[in-house]
Amino acid sequence: MMLLKDLYNDAFFAFFSRAMKNVYPAFDESAFMRFLYDEEWEGRALKERMRHITLGLHQQLPEEYESAVTVLIDCIEEIEHSDPKPHTVEYLFFPDYIELYGVDEFEQSVQAMETITTFISCELAIRPFILRYPERAMEQMLDWSVHPHFKVRRLSSEGCRPRLPWAMALPELKKDPAPVLAILENLKEDTYEFVQKSVANNLNDISKDHPDLVIQTVKRWKGISPGTDWIVKHASRTLLKQGNEELMQLFGFGNTEEIQITDFVVHTPELSLGEYLEFSFTLVNQEKRPVNLRLEYGVYYQKANGTLSRKVFKISEKEYDAGSFTRIDRRQHFKPITTRVYHPGLHQV
Repeated sequence: MMLLKDLYNDAFFAFFSRAMKNVYPAFDESAFMRFLYDEEWEGRALKERMRHITLGLHQQLPEEYESAVTVLIDCIEEIEHSDPKPHTVEYLFFPDYIELYGVDEFEQSVQAMETITTFISCELAIRPFILRYPERAMEQMLDWSVHPHFKVRRLSSEGCRPRLPWAMALPELKKDPAPVLAILENLKEDTYEFVQKSVANNLNDISKDHPDLVIQTVKRWKGISPGTDWIVKHASRTLLKQGNEELMQLFGFGNTEEIQITDFVVHTPELSLGEYLEFSFTLVNQEKRPVNLRLEYGVYYQKANGTLSRKVFKISEKEYDAGSFTRIDRRQHFKPITTRVYHPGLHQV
C-alpha cells in the first residue's frame, strides 16, 4: 500500500518541474531536486515533505513576494491545463508558501488564496492571518461566504473552524464564535455538499464549547430546506452522542423509559491488535407504540495513564415496533489508525 507521503516521487517532481519551467524559465530543476532529496528526505512524513518542498521553491522563485506568487498562480494554471484530473494533498505546498512567506502582505496573500483555493484548499494557510489580523481576516472571510465559486465559499467556513483537525488553533474564535456564526448564516442554504459539510463540521466544533448557541441555531435553521436540515443534523452529532435531551426531542427521538437492554454478551473478552471486539444484546421496546430511537454504543479505551477514554459509535436511527425484541450484533475493529494509540489492559464496552 502506497503511503500518502510517497505521492512525492520522481514522476510527480518531473511533471511539476516541467510545469514550473514552462511558466518560469529561470527555474533550476537540478538544484531544486538536489535540495529536496537530501539525507533526511526518506524519513520525512507527508507534512514535513510538503514544508521541505515549500522551502525548496522559495530558493527558486523571485525574491519579491508578489512576483513569486504570480509565478505560483501561473504554474497552477499550467498544471490544470496539462493535467485536468482532480488534485489532492500533493499540492499543499502552494497554500503553504502563502502561509510561510506572505503573512506580512495581507492584501496580496488573500487575493492569492482566493485563486489558489479553487485548485487546492487554503484552509490551513488562512489561519495565521486570522490570528494576526483578526478583524480584517474575518471581514474577508465574510465576503468570501457570498463568493460565486463554491470552493471559496467553503474556505470561508473551513478556514475559521475553531477545532479544525491538524490545524493551528484559533483561541479567540473558540472563546467567541460570533464572527464565525455570521459567516455560517450566509452559507446555511448553500446547495453544494462540499460547503454544507464544512458548515456542519464548523457548527459541531462550536457545539463543544458553546452547546446552547448551536442548539439555538439548529432551532432557527431546521425546516428551512432539505439541505439545511442535513446540516443541522450532522452539526448536532456531538450533542446527540452526549444524549442532549432537547436535541433528541427536536429530531423526533422517543422516550427511552420503556426501552430495555437484555442479554448483553461480549463474545471476545480477550483480543489482540488487529482483531475484532464482538458483542451482542437484545433491545426490548415495552411501549405499546413504535418508538424512534438513536442507538449507540461506547467503547472505553485504555489510556497510557491507566484511565479510560470513551468513544461513541452509532448503530442506527430507526423505529422499533411496539413490544418488539430486536437482536443487535456488532463488531468493532481494533486496527491501528493514526488518530488512536492502543494500550494493553482492560477496555470496556
